[in-house]
Amino acid sequence: MADPKHVLEVRDLSVALPRGGDRDFAVEKVSFTVNPGEIVCLVGESGSGKSVIAFTVMGLLAKALKPTGGGIFLQGENVLDASEARLRELRCSRMSMIFQEPMTALNPVMTCGQQIDEVLATHTKLDAAARKAKIIGILARVKLPEPERIYASYPHQLSGGQRQRIMIAMALVLDPVLLIADEPTTALDVTTQAEILKLIKELQTSQGTGVLFITHDFGVVAEIADRVAVLRWGELVEMGPTEQILSRPAHAYTKMLISSVPSIHPRHRGVRLEGTTVLRTEKLGKTYSGAAFFQRARTVKAAVDVDLDIRRGETLGIVGESGSGKSTVARCIARLIDPSEGHVFLGDPTAR
Repeated sequence: MADPKHVLEVRDLSVALPRGGDRDFAVEKVSFTVNPGEIVCLVGESGSGKSVIAFTVMGLLAKALKPTGGGIFLQGENVLDASEARLRELRCSRMSMIFQEPMTALNPVMTCGQQIDEVLATHTKLDAAARKAKIIGILARVKLPEPERIYASYPHQLSGGQRQRIMIAMALVLDPVLLIADEPTTALDVTTQAEILKLIKELQTSQGTGVLFITHDFGVVAEIADRVAVLRWGELVEMGPTEQILSRPAHAYTKMLISSVPSIHPRHRGVRLEGTTVLRTEKLGKTYSGAAFFQRARTVKAAVDVDLDIRRGETLGIVGESGSGKSTVARCIARLIDPSEGHVFLGDPTAR
């Protein structure tokens, strides 16, 4: 019998792959637990089986993949034996999932409020007014500004970080005992990522929710994990407390993953290269103006007075938060969009 004290117990789980692949199992004889108030991180390279486990727990596994052994126990109930109707009851009410890319998980033609309301209309008997009040409350709880405005907004009208908060609100609106987060910060810039991780940690601590967090980023692991499970080619090769796994890994694969994490300390490159300038910009700028969807016209300066130059053999990194103008500058240089002001020179203009 499974221990109902665990929020989640995965026991000897095996999921078969279609024949003809490079291996027989996407996941093979994997066992681990998630306790109330605990964050367990599943880490490993792409194809290691992390998301397969998450989708199997939620009952959302692709039809081509088949669980062939073991059990998945949600507070003692084996979800592999549950009917589709029972799985629909369990989703959101007792287990929820935050997906990796909110723009594909959210419906673009429904407001954010309507999408959260679907969860409440399906799983509760609250009337429309009570549902709206609960939605406004969860939007405030995930620290979205102006909850009433966000309630009436469409996904495209929000930033990436705000859309991810909508996904978190939708997942937590019914206070599930298990939250699965499938790389929810991969597409976000580092400052927004830090905010989302802090939010998940705060909500998990206040509610006592068990969290299964899927990631390949050891920076995320160090930030939020209580325990870490390392997957390789569908097999669990190592599991333990975060400090032990990061400081004293036992398995060679875990050591390889940790050693592959890029350092923030740049290697010494000496003096700047001498050579031909292959690209130079002078006071490059791009301004957007206009109105859309009956909104008032506004002007946005996406790039202002950008001066840069790159010599042959050099690499120039452009960094900044979402909306800082990185992609705008690159598109202007490639003339995928027209700059509003400034100049772009390819090659050395003095040699002409």
